Amino acid sequence: MNSPDVSLVIPLFNEAQNLRPLAARIEAALGACDVSYEAVFVDDGSADESLDILRDLCTEEPRFCALSLSRNFGKEVAIAAGLDHAKGRAVVIMDADLQHPPEVIAKFIEKWREGYKNVYGQRIDRATDPKLRVALTGVFYHLLEKFGDVRLPPGAGDFRLLDRQAVDALLTMRERARFNKGLFAWIGFKSIGVPFDVDERAAGRSTFNFARLTRFALDGLMSFSSIPLKVWTYVGLLISAFALAMAGYYWARTMLFGVDTPGFPTLVVSIAFFSGIQLISLGVIGEYVARIFNEVKGRPLYLVAERLGAREAKAKASDPSQ
Repeated sequence: MNSPDVSLVIPLFNEAQNLRPLAARIEAALGACDVSYEAVFVDDGSADESLDILRDLCTEEPRFCALSLSRNFGKEVAIAAGLDHAKGRAVVIMDADLQHPPEVIAKFIEKWREGYKNVYGQRIDRATDPKLRVALTGVFYHLLEKFGDVRLPPGAGDFRLLDRQAVDALLTMRERARFNKGLFAWIGFKSIGVPFDVDERAAGRSTFNFARLTRFALDGLMSFSSIPLKVWTYVGLLISAFALAMAGYYWARTMLFGVDTPGFPTLVVSIAFFSGIQLISLGVIGEYVARIFNEVKGRPLYLVAERLGAREAKAKASDPSQ
């Protein structure tokens, strides 16, 4: 089968109410772009009717295909699964909640035809996000910019177009703790941003709660920075210098004024404080060790439970091993 000009990779989890409106807007937007295309939906273990709707969509539209993962592996891995199966000369990654307008893809394709290989959508504002999330996101990006190994363009996210050369580079990276925004920046290539307005979520609710966002932020920092490990060397040096200074102070005071009564509360607080420092440093080391443990096990990134669509049926018929 000839490769299409553009593949859409759309990870989703419990987006049953958004799939048909999304499919209609994709057909309208791509139909006006004068390109051949396919849409690869990746159902990341949805518990609603998403998979049933995908079956219908893939039957109705031969350019649509879908993967149903065996369980919820997370959005970052679902994107990797979609990239593995996308055949286009360029690949557009977008969400299924309609906050990424399909109509912007035409601008992505225009920049791609100008020679850009990494065309990313830049959010004009974050008015659709809660204020606390916006503040914490700002702190995270500041820390990553200051201490990380990559520089993320302001407002850039997963919504982007990648040339086949950039996609092939990403496919060589099989790490388990994935932070795709960092990977997109790390591969480089000629890049440009396209501003766009983020729409309100059409239906349903986001599954990215505070705990998952915190874990995501930790993956990002620890995947692209070793500062959390190195900082404890400097903390240890500062504490040692402080301890030596205090030792000198108490020695001088004892020599001048004699021995006073030891302060039990001070001793307890000091022990508790330094014990906490040690446990925090061990916890940071443990986070890195846990990631090493996950990598060395060598498990596959994901497992596919079902493949949908005419393209996947042809691929299975031509390869009996699938």
